[in-house]
Amino acid sequence: MIEKVEESTASQPTTVPAPRNSWSAWWPGFQRFLGNRKAAAGLVIVLVLVALGVFAPWLTSISPQAQSFVPLRPPSLAHPLGTTAQGQDVWSQFVWGTRASMTVGFAAGFLATAITVIIGMLSGFIGGIGDEALQMLTNVFLVIPGLPLIVVISSYFPFQNNWPLIVIIALTSWSWGARVLRAQVLSMRELPFVEAARMAGERTTAIVFRELMPNMLSLIFSQFLFAVVSAVLTEAGLQFIGLGNIDAVSWGSMLYWAQNDSALMTGAWWWFVPPGVAIGLFGAGLSLINYGLDEITNPRLRARVRRQKRGRPA
Repeated sequence: MIEKVEESTASQPTTVPAPRNSWSAWWPGFQRFLGNRKAAAGLVIVLVLVALGVFAPWLTSISPQAQSFVPLRPPSLAHPLGTTAQGQDVWSQFVWGTRASMTVGFAAGFLATAITVIIGMLSGFIGGIGDEALQMLTNVFLVIPGLPLIVVISSYFPFQNNWPLIVIIALTSWSWGARVLRAQVLSMRELPFVEAARMAGERTTAIVFRELMPNMLSLIFSQFLFAVVSAVLTEAGLQFIGLGNIDAVSWGSMLYWAQNDSALMTGAWWWFVPPGVAIGLFGAGLSLINYGLDEITNPRLRARVRRQKRGRPA
């Protein structure tokens, strides 16, 4: 009898689990993401704006700095968004400004998120003097008002390109996210799988970035989205008050020159409405993506959404 059981067991095919990073592993999650209305709507908004910046050279053949047209002309076939008081094409400035603002937003958001992950996760895991030192650094940046600090630093920086602005925004916007990640690591560092990795002799960095980090990707991505929105708004604000490189074309510099030349008073709405609407849409798109991800990854929100779809009270 024993031989027959062993024989039948051996004859059954052995199933090999798919690798963690295979297509079949993350594709269901991507399908759930696209199936969420908020996330899908936000993704469409962001992709459209990103496409405007990426394909700027193919969307217009006019230089955004060229002052060769009739000033303050309303939208027409020749100039879809009209012209400025200096005779510049607003559509050309808008698409090239989209590229500049997106570059600042995503670059500063990526750099700030990297600092957030490194300091927040290491601080929560190593503990002791190292944790106290990193927390002291985090607290210093938390208590300093971010925007006034950026204004003071920006007033002393010669902006020849956007990279000083990117670095300044990143260095002043990582502390809150680091505090959140540290609290999450503190709640997870004593879990069995972390203890098993520690007993197996894995290094601290390997445990933090291989074991803990994959379990917090949704939180890290949420921090990244918040950092990108904050960077775009900060860049636009600094350009609007004249502290950035106002000769460079971006959404903020368009608003600066529109305000400087009294576009609102002269009724040139086509000059300041497009960059203002684009900033609002970009922030709304990233917020919708964030809300959608929260509904997908949060079991309570998933259950509430299912009840709402069935017509039951939340």
